[in-house]
Amino acid sequence: MSDRPISPTALPEWLAVALVAGTSAAVLVLEILAGRLLAPYVGVSLDTYTGIIGTILAGIAAGAWLGGTLADRVDPRRLLPVLLMGGGALAIATIPIVRVLGRTSGSGGGIRILILAAGGFLPAALVLSAVPPAVIKLQLRDLEVTGTTVGRLSAWSTAGAIAGTFGTGFVLVAAAAVTTLIVGVGVLLCLAGIGMWFVGRATRVPDPQAMLSAAALMAVSVAGVAVIDAPCDTQTPYYCVTIRVDDGRAGGRTLVLDRLSHSYVALDDPTHLEFWYVRRLVDVIESAPAARDIVYVGGGGLTIPRYIRATAPTTAQIVLEIDGELVEIVEERLGYVPSESIEVRVGDGRLELAKFDDGSADVVIGDAFGSRAVPFHLATREYVREVERVLRPAGVYAVNIIDGPRRRFLAAEAATFASVFEHVQIVLGSSVVAGGSGNSVIVASNAPLDLPGGPRLQGGELVVDVAALIGDAGVLTDDFAPVDQLIALGS
Repeated sequence: MSDRPISPTALPEWLAVALVAGTSAAVLVLEILAGRLLAPYVGVSLDTYTGIIGTILAGIAAGAWLGGTLADRVDPRRLLPVLLMGGGALAIATIPIVRVLGRTSGSGGGIRILILAAGGFLPAALVLSAVPPAVIKLQLRDLEVTGTTVGRLSAWSTAGAIAGTFGTGFVLVAAAAVTTLIVGVGVLLCLAGIGMWFVGRATRVPDPQAMLSAAALMAVSVAGVAVIDAPCDTQTPYYCVTIRVDDGRAGGRTLVLDRLSHSYVALDDPTHLEFWYVRRLVDVIESAPAARDIVYVGGGGLTIPRYIRATAPTTAQIVLEIDGELVEIVEERLGYVPSESIEVRVGDGRLELAKFDDGSADVVIGDAFGSRAVPFHLATREYVREVERVLRPAGVYAVNIIDGPRRRFLAAEAATFASVFEHVQIVLGSSVVAGGSGNSVIVASNAPLDLPGGPRLQGGELVVDVAALIGDAGVLTDDFAPVDQLIALGS
C-alpha cells in the first residue's frame, strides 16, 4: 500500500454505519461463540469466559489503535476492503487454530485458556476492530462537527456489538452449529470486502496484492476447517457431544460432553451401571425410605432413569435437562425410548425445580455439570433449601461432585448441605481416596441416613467424620460461590 496521504471522499452515511456496526457485531458474535469452541478443551467455567472477554477486549483496543494509525497513513478506501477480507478470513481461521492448539497446548488452567483464546480469536478481533477508526477517518469532513461524527459512529458501533451479543446468545446458537455460524460470519465479511474492492476500482486503484493475500488466507482458513477434524460428533447450544463405542462390550456406549465422560449406557441392558458414582447414586435411591417420586437435575444419557424404569417400573421420574438437543441425541443414538413413567422437562434445573410443589419428591439426584464443575447456582445454600422444600420429610438429596485431591469444593459443598439438612454423608471415589481427582457423592436428609456398605461400596469409601472433612470450609451462597476457583485450588 502507498504511504502517500490522500484526501478521500466520505462514504455514504448508510455504508459507514453498516461497516462500523457490522464489524463490531462480528467481533461480539465471535466472543460469544468462543466459549463453545473452547469448551471441548478447557471446559465451560468462569475462568474460560474471563480469558475470552479479556482477549477480545485486548483485540478491540489494539485494533482501534492500529486502525487509526493506518488510516492516517493510507487511504481508508484502500484499507477497508483488505481489513474486511482479512478479518473474515481470520474469523474462519479461529476454528482450525483452536482445534490444533487444543490438541497440543497441554494443560495449565488459565494459561491454557489464554493460549487458546489469544491464538484463536485475538487476530480476528484486532483486524475487525481496525475498521471503525478507518471509517471515522473517512467521514471527518468538517472540524465543526467532529464530535458529532465520532459520537454517532461510535454509538452505531456499540449498537452493532449489542445486536451481535443478543442475536448470537438468544437466537443464532439455537439455529445453527457453532462452526457454521463462524464460517458464515467470515464469508459475509469477505463478501463485503470484495464488494468494497470492486466499487473502489471505479474511482481509485486498490492494492491487488493485499487483496490476493487476504484471499489466500481465506482459502487456507476454509481448507483448515475442512481438513482438521472437529473434537466431537455434534455441537449443541450447550455441549460438544461425542458418542464412543465400547469395544469391550457389545452395545456399550459412552456419552462425552465437551471433554468429560458423562454417561455410560448399555443398549442391551438398562440395569448395567458402569460408572462408580452412578452405582452409588442408585444405592441412595434403593436405600431411601421411599422412592415413589424421583427428580433428576441433569439428564445426560438417562442411565439411572432407565435402570429405575427396568427395576421399579411404577416409580414416577422427572428429569430436568437444560439441553433439548442432547435429549434428542440420547433418543436417536443411545436408544432411549420415552415412556409415561419418565418425564423429561427441558430447562434450567433451578428454575424448573422452583415450579415443583412442596413435599412432592422422595429423592432428588443432582448430576448437572458445566465441564468439571457443578453450575454455581446449583451449589448454593439457597438452591439446597429449594431442594429441601421439594423433598418430603424423610426425602433424600444426593449429588455427584468432581474435585481434586485437596477437596476444597467437596468440603464447601458438604458445609453447604450441612447448613440446610440435619444429616450429611459423603462417599469418596477410589481415585479421591488414593489422593487424586475424581468423583464423590454427597448425600443429605433430615432423616437419619443408612447408606449401604460392604461389597456394594466397592470402589469407594464412606467418610466417617464428615465434620473433619468440612473443617473450616465456608458455606456457598448465591452471593459467594467460587466453584471453579475452589476446584482449581483443590487440584
